[in-house]
Amino acid sequence: MTLIKKYKNILKNREDAAKKLCDVIPMQKLKDEAWKIIAVSKGGLEMAALIKGKLLNKVDFLFSAAILAPNNSQCEVARVSENEEIVMNEKLVHAFDIKYDYIYGEARRKHEEKILSYMYKYRKGRHFPSMEDEIVLLIDEGSETGSKFMTALKTVLAQKPKAVYIAVPVLPTDVLELLEPFADDVYYLHAIDDFVETTLYYENLDEVSEEKIEKILGAKIEV
Repeated sequence: MTLIKKYKNILKNREDAAKKLCDVIPMQKLKDEAWKIIAVSKGGLEMAALIKGKLLNKVDFLFSAAILAPNNSQCEVARVSENEEIVMNEKLVHAFDIKYDYIYGEARRKHEEKILSYMYKYRKGRHFPSMEDEIVLLIDEGSETGSKFMTALKTVLAQKPKAVYIAVPVLPTDVLELLEPFADDVYYLHAIDDFVETTLYYENLDEVSEEKIEKILGAKIEV
């Protein structure tokens, strides 16, 4: 049996993945210590809401945007967060001979054109809150390259939290090794050697609607 066949459709949907993640996340500590639950993608936001359930923990979304190679619209070479923290894939930047001025220019453009619009649309312009002295759990539905998590880690760690944890159902083994030195712990279900793409490991992974995003973040604001 190939690795692809072994892991294909290993999870039913986000609800199934969230339920199984709750078995590996220390849920009592999450509740007692009032961990802040931070999604790094739309799918991660639905996962975060499912993991939170009826708990009083606050859920939020740390927005970020991909910076693509100038001659390859499919290749992400860096990512910028809403706090304007930038994480670069140095190997790709050097391989494509991309100038740092391009990265910084694109980061400013993506922040102004894309991220600020997200903030106004989903948070009514509210900025991402400080995570100083907080315990933070970063969540996504999967991670192909680790770029969203690394960007979120850089953003949150700059705010001097007490601890930062990661929860993700499926990820490549090399991404797990990349993330582990920066997080206090990584809670996961499957670390896969020949990772293809996140959708392969779910039977059903619906697009998260705009209404659902607004509902989850709106509920957070009203708490």
